[in-house]
Amino acid sequence: MRPCKQLIIAFLTLAMSHSVMAANEPLDRVTVQINEGIVLESEIANMLKTVKANAKAAGQALPSDTALRTQVIERLIMTRLQLQMADRIGLHIGDLQLDQTIDNIAKEQKITPAAMREKIEAEGMSWGQYREQLREEITLGEIQRIQVQRRIQVSAQEINNLVKLIEEQGMQQVEYQIGHILIEVPSSPTSEQLEAASKRANTVLKRLEDGADFKQTAIASSSGPKALEGGIWDYMNINEMPTLFAELLGGAKNNDIIGPVRSGAGFHIIKVMDARGLQTQEIDEVRSRHILIKPSPILSEERAKAMLDKFVQQLRNGEADFAALARQYSEDPGSAAKGGELGWADPSVYVPAFAQTLNALSLDEISEPFRSSHGWHIVQLEEKRKTDATDKFNTNRAHQLIFRRKFNEELQNWLDEMRSEAYIEVFDADFNRG
Repeated sequence: MRPCKQLIIAFLTLAMSHSVMAANEPLDRVTVQINEGIVLESEIANMLKTVKANAKAAGQALPSDTALRTQVIERLIMTRLQLQMADRIGLHIGDLQLDQTIDNIAKEQKITPAAMREKIEAEGMSWGQYREQLREEITLGEIQRIQVQRRIQVSAQEINNLVKLIEEQGMQQVEYQIGHILIEVPSSPTSEQLEAASKRANTVLKRLEDGADFKQTAIASSSGPKALEGGIWDYMNINEMPTLFAELLGGAKNNDIIGPVRSGAGFHIIKVMDARGLQTQEIDEVRSRHILIKPSPILSEERAKAMLDKFVQQLRNGEADFAALARQYSEDPGSAAKGGELGWADPSVYVPAFAQTLNALSLDEISEPFRSSHGWHIVQLEEKRKTDATDKFNTNRAHQLIFRRKFNEELQNWLDEMRSEAYIEVFDADFNRG
């Protein structure tokens, strides 16, 4: 059902009423309606300004303002759809979780949160703007994890096949940085639409072969998920990248351009931006245990953290037993019954906040409470060791690689489905992709 436009009419009426009092000031306006939400012209202008500033700082050429505006509007549409989904399921990132994330970022940069704030403000962004931008990024990551993870199944056969491949390769693999351009075609396209898309793809390919800048061309021409980043996907090996990429990269070298290749989404052109070899001989493993408390509508972020603050004090004073507390209170079903024990693992298999905390601990040290995407934790580092890549490690690595590949594929499927089911209207003659 088409959403009611009363919100837009009211907004425009209000804007018009202010025009008499502020005749010399440029008026904001609604540029896109997305379900019951809107995107303002000022939001588009701000993102355009940011993209241009980032491109200038990186020495990156940009396409025409019209092509860049198209990509910015598309990015804002997809962001708004995901935030609307987060609102519908009651996903909100509180200040306490946000503060914990900022602390983690500061630790990664080896500076204090106060120094980080000074750095942000020196770059021209207010601290409040930075916090809200970060809150939005966390929300997008969480809603993607919640909605996409449940769509993924990894079979034992898939893991076994990949473990065999890893063993055959002796853990020596190659990671590729991929440039990707997608020339989109509609679902159930006509022969005329297919031919037009094919011609456009070949035109783009010819431009690249003649030396055109790949990133600029992707921003101007691509409908792919990384278009606004110049089409660049970060380093991946063939086991974690989308299947189409993996199938095309056999024997590929740096700067090779492959395509156009047809899929259900359209015509793809990929370029090998870089390739690097990986050698793994020994891995650092840790044995640790943790207690997880998950915030809920009944248990607030503050109360969850306060519980763990109390546990830490009791443990450090010798007034409580870690394993007993974990069995009674931890909400991690995989470890609670074992007294919170996680066994031996490479820290990188854990979510970033957990891995970072583990890596900073000394033997037997118990961490302060910290927030990850799963909830609030305390963790104790029990032992460290170096070991060869064992069968167990291979199995865990295989599962991780397959999961990441499927996550990338299912994320795009979920975004496409959400967009196709949404009501989107663009009040902008330059934008013709909605």
